[in-house]
Amino acid sequence: MYAQALNTVTEVSKDDPAKLAAFQARIDAEEKIEPNDWMPEGYRKTLVRQISQHAHSEIVGMLPEGNWITRAPSLKRKAALLAKVQDEGGHGLYLYSAAETLGVSREELVDALHSGRAKYSSIFNYPTPSWADMGMIGWLVDGAAIMNQIPLCRTSFGPYARAMIRICKEESFHQRQGYEIVMTLARGTPAQKKMAQDSLNRWWWPALMMFGPSDSASQHSDQNMKWKIKRFSNDALRQKFIDATVPQGHFLGLTFPDPDLKFNEATGHWEHGEIDWAEFNRVVKGEGPCNRERIKARIKAHDEGAWVREAALAHAEKRAARKAAARIAAE
Repeated sequence: MYAQALNTVTEVSKDDPAKLAAFQARIDAEEKIEPNDWMPEGYRKTLVRQISQHAHSEIVGMLPEGNWITRAPSLKRKAALLAKVQDEGGHGLYLYSAAETLGVSREELVDALHSGRAKYSSIFNYPTPSWADMGMIGWLVDGAAIMNQIPLCRTSFGPYARAMIRICKEESFHQRQGYEIVMTLARGTPAQKKMAQDSLNRWWWPALMMFGPSDSASQHSDQNMKWKIKRFSNDALRQKFIDATVPQGHFLGLTFPDPDLKFNEATGHWEHGEIDWAEFNRVVKGEGPCNRERIKARIKAHDEGAWVREAALAHAEKRAARKAAARIAAE
């Protein structure tokens, strides 16, 4: 998921015990918490961090795909990819809006991203050198995101849960679109199948890392599970993704880059090899193949779009002044 912020430290609450107990009772009763409701400060800060990182990931995630819009192999592929990138921008808008209901401004959130104080999903710090990567991002990256994000439709914070319902519907379409691209390549010429296999070799392990550290290393998720921000553990979601994805890859005749991958008849699950968590930590800390490139591109786009924000603000102020003048005249 674009939600690795849930693996960071959750602030220990110093709120009134009676209020905390009443709040937890609402959570346990599956009531949605709304922006004007009382909430522990740790809950609010966790949500700001989680939702903003999710929003940042949607926006930064437009970059590796946007690079291929003009180079897609057909007009149909160009139009579909353009629509997908547009969807991701919309997802970022929904999520920034949800975060703003918690009392933080969008300017603060964007500044945190540009300054390096806020993170986004590690997966978007990898390059996309071939067209097959567009299929692999849809099939694997969006597929992993769906596994994480469907439970968020039932997260305890109302605005976030409602935003996720629409986002998950669109992500599901993106996943099917990506799988169709990979299927076309896998059933194409030997060169096309090789392109698909090479892309799978590069994206498989980073996709598994999207779920965050193993449960044994994720020490701060218990409170998030108690608050029902998070519904399932990292390893449980990762296993569900592997069990769903490996048969799909075998159906296409592709080989997963994991010599230890095997099906356990007793458990009914696919067992995988050791994930390189050292690589994961390097990328999260800003040392991935494209970390600097991604942030540089985001800052450049933000600076070049300043005139649009200024024009929109001036227009809004002008409309507000006209409405105020009309109201005064009517009185």
